[in-house]
Amino acid sequence: MNDRPIIVSLDFPNARAALACAEQLDPSLCQVKVGKELFTAAGPSMVESLMRQGFRVFLDLKYHDIPNTVAGACSVATKMGVWMLNVHASGGRRMLEAAAEAVNRNTSAGSTKPILIAVTVLTSLSAAELPEIGLAADVDAAVTRFASLAKESGLDGVVCSAQEAPLMKQTFGQSFVLVTPGIRLATDAKGDQSRVVTPLDAIKMGSDYLVIGRSITAAADPRAVLTMISDSLRVAHP
Repeated sequence: MNDRPIIVSLDFPNARAALACAEQLDPSLCQVKVGKELFTAAGPSMVESLMRQGFRVFLDLKYHDIPNTVAGACSVATKMGVWMLNVHASGGRRMLEAAAEAVNRNTSAGSTKPILIAVTVLTSLSAAELPEIGLAADVDAAVTRFASLAKESGLDGVVCSAQEAPLMKQTFGQSFVLVTPGIRLATDAKGDQSRVVTPLDAIKMGSDYLVIGRSITAAADPRAVLTMISDSLRVAHP
């Protein structure tokens, strides 16, 4: 297990609420994720503010467009200094290769290259829903196809459910980065996710990074919950 596997999802409608939550977190215990809602509301300044607070930022905008457009977006995100960013694997090989090349080209000398990952099958989707978007009702097969395309195109890993993590590690190796949404504590409701697991189970299955939102951000004491989860993972996987 890496030393900081938790990514806290700052799913807030404005900068004020997001920064207020971030102030209750510990950047030595987690990264933070800025997604579409918060980025649309607050823009690049949100990312810059979080970085000034000491956080590594996962820019979760799931780029999916023609290769040139995605490459341009990845170039800007890389120059911004984000720690991680993502694209949709369903954008195809040329788009994925353009994204990887843009990240490599725009990483400045002496700085760390952002982790570039691909979204495979959204964790909100169940197997029964896949035929509606043109895929067979087999989540593992769809995830494996997209992950293979991502790896061949030069990406560092994928977003996937922890339920697919053992297959991903077995197929693509231990260095292939797995980022897992749909993480819930044992006492939490599933919410809008279909394929969910607990933090400890996700790590046991092979996930490298765990995206956790409301379990932490909606808690009365977000720092206490973050610390509790972090400590529990370290005890189980020192």
